[in-house]
Amino acid sequence: MTAQIAVAPIQDLIRQQRTLFGTGQTKPAEFRIAQLQKLKQAIVSYRDAIVQAVKEDLGRPPFEAYFEIATVSEINLALKQLKSWLKPRRVRTSIDQFPSSAWVQPEPLGVALIIGPWNYPFQLMISPLVGAIAAGNCAILKPSEHAPKTAAVVAELIQSAFEPNYIAVVQGGVEVSQRLLAEKYDRIFFTGGTAIGRIVMQAAAKHLTPVTLELGGKSPCIVDTDIQLEHTARRIAWGKFINAGQTCIAPDYLLVDRRIKGELVEAIAQCIRDFYGDNPADSPDYGRIVNQRHFSRLAAFLDSGEIAIGGQTDPGSRYIAPTVLDNVSWDSSVMQEEIFGPILPVLDYGDLDEAIALVNDRPKPLALYFFSQDRDKQAKVLESTSSGGVCINDTVMHVGVAGLPFGGVGDSGIGSYHDKASFDTFSHYKSVLKKGFWLDLKWRYAPYTEAGLKQIKRIVTGS
Repeated sequence: MTAQIAVAPIQDLIRQQRTLFGTGQTKPAEFRIAQLQKLKQAIVSYRDAIVQAVKEDLGRPPFEAYFEIATVSEINLALKQLKSWLKPRRVRTSIDQFPSSAWVQPEPLGVALIIGPWNYPFQLMISPLVGAIAAGNCAILKPSEHAPKTAAVVAELIQSAFEPNYIAVVQGGVEVSQRLLAEKYDRIFFTGGTAIGRIVMQAAAKHLTPVTLELGGKSPCIVDTDIQLEHTARRIAWGKFINAGQTCIAPDYLLVDRRIKGELVEAIAQCIRDFYGDNPADSPDYGRIVNQRHFSRLAAFLDSGEIAIGGQTDPGSRYIAPTVLDNVSWDSSVMQEEIFGPILPVLDYGDLDEAIALVNDRPKPLALYFFSQDRDKQAKVLESTSSGGVCINDTVMHVGVAGLPFGGVGDSGIGSYHDKASFDTFSHYKSVLKKGFWLDLKWRYAPYTEAGLKQIKRIVTGS
């Protein structure tokens, strides 16, 4: 079987996976554990190839490329917890159900389609697969064509570990994605932009297929005066400029108390020099833009304000320097869509209420960052804003806490995953009531009596 699957056999591939799923082979805990172990072994075996592929696709240094292999820790957690996740959850029954017992038990959905993005092209492809396998499903993976080297490694890795009637990879461009989305699945898991997310959801609606959409948006970073300036600047600069800003939860814009804006911008400039030297283009630790189309889109944003830091570009190598824009208008082009690149607009506010109002006037983001040591202000931001996740006094790092479900809200996504949330995403929780035969009270059967009416009144109203 080649890494590239022609469009025509897609229906046959889905049929083969449904046939395997129908045998029940994927359901036993022992089978799921064995497949997770296979996936882990394959990732470890291919780690050098993964790092090299990510470097070729995105110019990522090995340190950042190893973020892709963090999926191994998710597999380890699933292996440790799977049997407890599979246990039915008992539910108490009321006296009117006597004699009975009730419980909720997870069951796999069936065949899942997982569509991955190009910015973290291995991790965000394989991470949901961990949940799909743990939950007992078959899966078809569609890696991004914009990261072709990594897509090829994903295909080779999966083919080495699994038969295609269980887990398969389908490569190709937009046409292949359209053909895949025309079919019926039991869950579609998509990571990417909001515009494509709408297309995925529209396609899923034709089959009433449930979707998980991991999208993005303009994640704000609000900065109060009550901070440790050096730590704040360093954490913001790191979160923004890793992977050359091509991170769905990167701080999209700074909203800074105007009393400290100048100091913070200067501190961020120093952090950029500390990270990448005087010329980041020569740094082995700074990435590149994924393709020419995204480079051109990002370069056009440089006219949206005054360049306070950076601004240099090189179309030939798709290089855009770590850039900070000052005097940016809320109506400027850089503020109209998710940036997804190494450009950080800085806006200011007078008081926290104003900052919260400005954030709430825009679509709900995937992440929100707030820097302040004031606990009352922390509580106020948490209570007064809505976002997929929140990180206080840091950026991006919340995604590394395994027990925190990761996902968006509103325009930034539907559903969540990581750890047990991944298992839940690819499971159906079936409610079960079991009754005994040794007693059958007749109060609920016709013909209805006055005593029966009193009984139902007590059950329904509690009096």
